[in-house]
Amino acid sequence: MASDSSSILARTTQGERISSEDAETLFQSASLIELGQAADMVRWRKKPQPVVTYIVDRNINYTNVCVSGCRFCAFYRNEGAADAYTLEYAELDRKIEQTIALGGGQILLQGGMYPGRGAQWHAEMLQHIKKNHEIHIHAFSPPEIVHMARTDKATIGATIQTLIEAGLDSIPGGGAEILADRPRNMLSPGKCSADDWIAVMRAAHKLGLRTSATMMFGHVETYAERVESLRRIRDLQDETGGFTAFIPWPLQPDHTAIENLPKTGAHEYLKTLAISRLFLDNLDNIQASWVTQGPKVAQMALMFGANDMGSTMIEENVVAAAGVSFLLSEEELRNLIVGVGLEPVRRNMYYEVGETQP
Repeated sequence: MASDSSSILARTTQGERISSEDAETLFQSASLIELGQAADMVRWRKKPQPVVTYIVDRNINYTNVCVSGCRFCAFYRNEGAADAYTLEYAELDRKIEQTIALGGGQILLQGGMYPGRGAQWHAEMLQHIKKNHEIHIHAFSPPEIVHMARTDKATIGATIQTLIEAGLDSIPGGGAEILADRPRNMLSPGKCSADDWIAVMRAAHKLGLRTSATMMFGHVETYAERVESLRRIRDLQDETGGFTAFIPWPLQPDHTAIENLPKTGAHEYLKTLAISRLFLDNLDNIQASWVTQGPKVAQMALMFGANDMGSTMIEENVVAAAGVSFLLSEEELRNLIVGVGLEPVRRNMYYEVGETQP
């Protein structure tokens, strides 16, 4: 098996596309060092400049009410719970104004699947933001959009069009977990299927929106299902070219319904990150997850295929609810990048580099 892994890695570094079976072999038998070396070579071929990008933005969770009931989520609440909330516009405005004051040009707006709230409720929130602030709105993961469409008995395309007309600029890749229905049904029985997730992204891309793609791993999935998730993303990227980046991160089980599961360590995280870089040959940008892994492992990720450090995360609530709370200022994030001999550069959601750098 070791020789099989070596030959697969040799092909990836020469620019060849590998199969799902190849990726499974790498998960099962390739050494971490070999994976890292190959992923780093592919990263430099795609991104030859010694630059690591990042974005200054804020995660705003406009509500914590959600009917999905995901077993891995410590953040959601049922409607009517004592600590359930929906942000008032005044608080939303305050958070956005603070983000802009800190140099942010984007907000990541995500909530939950709130019973009875369709596209119009969310469109009014977008219209309020656009009327009062000049900022990019990266909002509403596919499960939220499917929930809006079902609430309104509308098509996914019509729902996205309503949101675009109200001010939606791009869609985050959340809610992907693993794009295979067996683990999704075990973890998120109330959330949209893998097919629905892909359908939202396909419709968004066809309507001109760019999106990101994610994968939460290290729970009940097999290696084959992890690869299936990667394959579905690669296939859609072949079709539409609409994904800007891929972000893998491991489950944070504390304070959730599956807190008995062992935490995924740095070894498995870096292995999955490297294989993602090797398999997703049609995505230019792979993002490190310092929010779940901490700063030191995130630095190592820059040598395992990642070329982006994600967001400064002025605010983050969902991962923090699971007891993980790594916080970094923009200066600290830049210092981490400099610390491995690379140049930190601000970007926007489209991975365009701005003229103004701190």
